[in-house]
This record gives sequence, C-alpha cells and structure tokens, in this order.
Amino acid sequence: MAAATTRRAASSLVSRCLFSRSAAAGQPAVPSALRRPDGTRGLLPGVLQRFSTAAVAEEPIAPPVQVNYTKLLIDGNFVDSASGKTFPTVDPRTGEVIAHVAEGDAEDINRAVAVARKAFDEGPWPKMTAYERSRILLRFADLIEKHNDELAALETWDNGKPYEQAAHIEVPMVARLMRYYAGWADKIHGLIVPADGPHHVQVLHEPIGVAGQIIPWNFPLLMFAWKVGPALACGNTVVLKTAEQTPLSALYISKLLHEAGLPEGVLNVISGFGPTAGAALASHMDVDKLAFTGSTDTGKIVLELAARSNLKPVTLELGGKSPFIIMDDADVDQAVELAHFALFFNQGQCCCAGSRTFVHERVYDQFVEKAKARALKRVVGDPFRKGVEQGPQIDDEQFNKILRYIRSGVDSGATLVTGGDRLGDKGFYIQPTIFSDVQDGMKIAQEEIFGPVQSILKFKDLDEVIKRANATQYGLAAGVFTNNIDTANTLTRALRVGTVWVNCFDVFDAAIPFGGYKMSGIGREKGIDSLKNYLQVKAVVTPLKNAAWL
Repeated sequence: MAAATTRRAASSLVSRCLFSRSAAAGQPAVPSALRRPDGTRGLLPGVLQRFSTAAVAEEPIAPPVQVNYTKLLIDGNFVDSASGKTFPTVDPRTGEVIAHVAEGDAEDINRAVAVARKAFDEGPWPKMTAYERSRILLRFADLIEKHNDELAALETWDNGKPYEQAAHIEVPMVARLMRYYAGWADKIHGLIVPADGPHHVQVLHEPIGVAGQIIPWNFPLLMFAWKVGPALACGNTVVLKTAEQTPLSALYISKLLHEAGLPEGVLNVISGFGPTAGAALASHMDVDKLAFTGSTDTGKIVLELAARSNLKPVTLELGGKSPFIIMDDADVDQAVELAHFALFFNQGQCCCAGSRTFVHERVYDQFVEKAKARALKRVVGDPFRKGVEQGPQIDDEQFNKILRYIRSGVDSGATLVTGGDRLGDKGFYIQPTIFSDVQDGMKIAQEEIFGPVQSILKFKDLDEVIKRANATQYGLAAGVFTNNIDTANTLTRALRVGTVWVNCFDVFDAAIPFGGYKMSGIGREKGIDSLKNYLQVKAVVTPLKNAAWL
C-alpha cells in the first residue's frame, strides 16, 4: 500500500471518561525485542507477558454498514477521477481490501478548485444570509445524529478504532462541532473604529475565499469537522483532500451535508495521495487559504509549497511528544489510569498523546509496577467487539514503524516492562508496550512513535522536570497530575505547549482552541480562534462632511 505524505495527525476528541476494563488474561507471542544472544526468541527471566487478547483470535465481525461512496465529490456529484485510477482502502483488522476508491491527482484538484472558485465568486453561499448558512449547518448536525451508527461503522472499519469510541464519543462530537459553528455563522461581525479626524472607519471581516484542507487518518471525521465547520460558517468554499488510508467516512458525511442543503460546488472532496493530490492543492495558485493536519516533516513541505505558489496563509496542526508529569503527591492509582489513557487512547495514534510519562522518583517504582498491571489488562481485539479498548494500527507501514521504535528502545538500554511485539498473525495489532528507565536522549523519548508505546522517565524536582519537558522540538500539549495548586500553576505557565491538562487529559470541547508551540504547528483550531483562519480583515475609510459627532 502506497505511503502518503500526510501521515500523522492531529489529534483527538472530547473525552471526560477513562476506559478502565479488565478481562481474562491470555498468552501472547514472544516479543521480537526479546531475543537471546543466539538469535532465538524467548522470554527473559522475570518477564511475564499477559494480555486480554481473546478477541484477536476470533473471526472478524462483519461491519454493519455498506460502502456506497468511493468516487470524488466535485460540484455536488460523485465522479470518477480524470485518470480513471483507483486505489485500495484496507481493513486494518485483516489487511484485506474494503473497497477501491477513486484516486485524485493534480487534474482533479484543478477541477475541484475551479468549481470552488466559481461557487465562491458567483454562487449563493457567500451571498447567502449568515442565518441561512447557520440553518444548513444545523440540519447537517441533525443528519449526522440520524446516521451516527453508519458513520461510526465506516470510521471503525477503515481506521481500526473501537466502534464504541467512534459511536459514543467521536461522531456525537462531530455533530456538536457543527452546531457550534452554526451558532457562530450569524455572529461574525466587524467594528466601527473612531479615527483622529472626520472619517468613518469600518473594519470588515470577510470570507477568505477558496480554502484547501488536508486531513489525517487518525481522526478522519473529527478533523473534517475541525476544518470544514469554521470554513463554511465564515462563508468560504472548500476543497478537501482525505488521507488515502481513510477516505470512506468523509465521502459519506459530505453526502449528508449536501442533503442538508449545501449548494453545489461549496464542498469538494478529493481522495488521493500526498505527493500528487496533496502537493497540487498546497501549491495551487487559486487556493486562498490552506489548512493541514499531519506530521511536522510534511507540514514543512506544505508550508514551502504554499509560499512558493501564491503565499497563501497556512494553518498547521503537526506532531507532538507531550510530557505527562506525575508529582509525588499524586494518587498513584489514579495517575496510572490517566497516564494509561493519555498514551494508549486511539491505539496511541494521537498527536497530543502523553508519550513522555515523567514520574517523580519517590513514586516511580510503584507507578511502573501498576502501569504494567494496567497494560496487561488492556483489551486488544476486533474494534467492533464490545469491550475492546484497542484495535489495530492503521496500516502495515505504521505497524512496522512502531515495532522498529520498540527495537530501538531495547537497543538503547531502556527496560522493556511489558509488550514489545505484534498480537496474532493477522492484521496490524500490537501489544500495549511499556518502557521504564528511559533517558531523554533515547529515540523513543525524542521522536513521535504514534503507537501504543509508553516511555516512563524519572525526575527529582520541579525545576528539573520543567527543563526536561521543554527540551523538545515539539510543543503541542502536556498533562500535569498533582494535588498542589501552586505546583499546577507553576507548571501550566512554564510548559511551552498549546494545551495543558491538569488532572485530566484529552478534554476537547468545541470551544477550546487547539494547536501548538514550536514545531507542533501554526495557528489554532476549534473555538473562536479557528474563525480567524478563514476571514480576511478589510478597513474601509470614508470622509465625513459636517459630522454631528466623531
């Protein structure tokens, strides 16, 4: 399966609950990282590996949904790609093909942008009253709720995330986001500014035009909502490229948006690959704004393409290596559960995952033992099966990359506490993996693994952990676990990240802005700040004659 440049993404969803489940333990395969000097595989002394993996061995459950939309969406119609090419989208539970999807390239991007430009310049959407745009987005939210189960099933089938997560958290959040932006549509207004003289000054907030958007594979529906919602609320038109690993749910939900009354040409969806469709969109001269979620390396390419073309403004939500800091006053059991959730949620495929778990030396050993016990209880298996906490990784490329990072952790001297290998012989399942004795210079402590691998580091005091937590190219998010308000306040102001969660993690309300410092991105998504991405500011100055007041 071809690799995309829009690999890794962003992030996450609303979740105010922690998944704490237990099940009967089973015996997994021996970790590939644990090899004897003679090359044979076997358990090292004192390492007991158990996981709740019964669901992996069972036959995959038939998804309760049909794939109806596999073509490009251009000008309100599903059409073949100009080349006639298709590519397979794969079930990560088995590696088998779900469907063949139209493969868009530069010519299809040109078609879509031309349609979007015409819809913006001549069509009804930007000229429609803001109230009517709001009503269409509200009808769209109603349709999302009506088709909740189908959308969740497509998301699970194409992505591998647990169906319960998709159906009960993510799809409802998509509807909530659309209602949030519907509420903003008729509340976007400018200002009247007093001038030092007889002039009437208006500051207008205008739609920016044609927005190009590239979404990732880890949260396809949520990233669709994060980008399409504010762009449409502000009166723009959109050309959206899906990740090639997960094109199905975006095509389905876009059909619902047209059923809600969206005019033709306002939203166009192209499935395809980064080097072709993605590059064409980023460098297009008639795209007025670009938004991208994915890896930092690809974000740099996107930014360069935008600059070399028409200098279009770019919003980037990129990678992370988020610290999760556990102080010595913490309730260790609660800290273990929250740190487990912060890392392993969504198979560890979160840009803001708490992937550097810093634990105070006074509670370190206790924490490691309890973290191991929690990981061994984690239920891994078919994501359509009730009670499963962890499904497969997205594809073979990500699967093998994670295993290479695990090998690197062992080679660099970290202690493999549990996990370390694949689960089963079919699909892209990986054991929940924990390393202790991790040092800052190790690859697993510096680079974004994007998988179910927890690195636990030890620290002595507050000043030390602040310095170490900030010693990274990333600055997306952080977690703090403490009972001391002074400690919490010190950390929240010292950590150079876009979001700090105190005694919680992955709380994503529609109104909370999300984005990063440093190489984790540019700009913010969600909340009022996201509207600024899709608006131009214009000053209009008119002379006043015989003004009664200034």
